[in-house]
Amino acid sequence: MLGNESGGRRRRLGRLYRHDPARLLVVPLDHAMASGPIGTDLDDLAGRLASGGADAVVLHKGALRHIAAHRFRDLALVLHLNASTGLAPDPDAKYPVATVEEALRLGADAVSVHVNLGSATEDRQVAHLAAVAGDCDRWGVPLLAMMYARGPAIADPRSPAVVAHAVTVAAELGADLVKTPLPDDEAAVVRITAGCPVPVLAAGGEAGRPDAVLAALAGSLRAGAGGVAAGRLIFTAPDPAAAIRHLATLVHGRTPAVIR
Repeated sequence: MLGNESGGRRRRLGRLYRHDPARLLVVPLDHAMASGPIGTDLDDLAGRLASGGADAVVLHKGALRHIAAHRFRDLALVLHLNASTGLAPDPDAKYPVATVEEALRLGADAVSVHVNLGSATEDRQVAHLAAVAGDCDRWGVPLLAMMYARGPAIADPRSPAVVAHAVTVAAELGADLVKTPLPDDEAAVVRITAGCPVPVLAAGGEAGRPDAVLAALAGSLRAGAGGVAAGRLIFTAPDPAAAIRHLATLVHGRTPAVIR
């Protein structure tokens, strides 16, 4: 849990960290904006996430309308504030689609912002992250920064130096939590997580290789990651309920068997 926060921020962080004071399991479900329908009923999936041990779900504001309010008795809500589509001339350009005030009106416990460092519009994305951090300070709302290195000058987005820089940008601008793809080298992850003053959540990786992804996430947790943020790994699984239970065990308990 994070210290030196306002009362409202502490209470909202408490809802996020309801299962474990040290680790989080977040399930981003913001993919439809970028890639099209995810092919599952959101209300049913949210129910499975809540009962399976997820701590929080990331949603766009419109998607929230299609999920019953009672699902959030046991599941924290993170409202996603920016977006892009795969149909755009530059899919890496992210733009604002919601505000912190909207998130509060909708009952969110936290907000999230995606930044593609190294992209052609990095300046606008970083500026938006900084502005949202200011609003979060004003309203006492936790901020999750989703930091990815994507651009013509990025040779290896999982390079330890690049990832360390990405999480540092998020922390410097006021994020409470950072989601990012972590290197496979556990020693590098130790250095990255130890050098970042806020918890670093390991991004879920490729959905088509669940066993390999689980092994990589387990390594990241051993090396100091503050949890996992995985979406495709769950909603593309043959049995999403079983997938979230396995992942919850990985994050909050012993390392599980492979996802079936």
